[in-house]
Amino acid sequence: MYVGTLSFDLLLGDVRSLKEKRSVVRPIVAELQRKYAVSAAEVDHMDLYRRAEIGLAVVSGDAGHLTDVLDRCERLVAGRPEVELLSVRRRFHGDHDD
Repeated sequence: MYVGTLSFDLLLGDVRSLKEKRSVVRPIVAELQRKYAVSAAEVDHMDLYRRAEIGLAVVSGDAGHLTDVLDRCERLVAGRPEVELLSVRRRFHGDHDD
């Protein structure tokens, strides 16, 4: 079994309230969940309206498939014009981990 996680630190564009922030972040989270069957959520910077951190996790029996899904998720978020991707943190855990 392999588990992969990604966390995206995002700077939001022309957002002036937490309500506007939700209207940007929620569709990204929903698209990740729908397209790639990952668990995803906003996980940090809840009180800042121009910053967001989205975390996601994937479980797979095949390391190659897991890497492919993580790559696709990263491309999806990086390609969104309404956000600037400040950083991505990727973690990969396999059976060999203690």
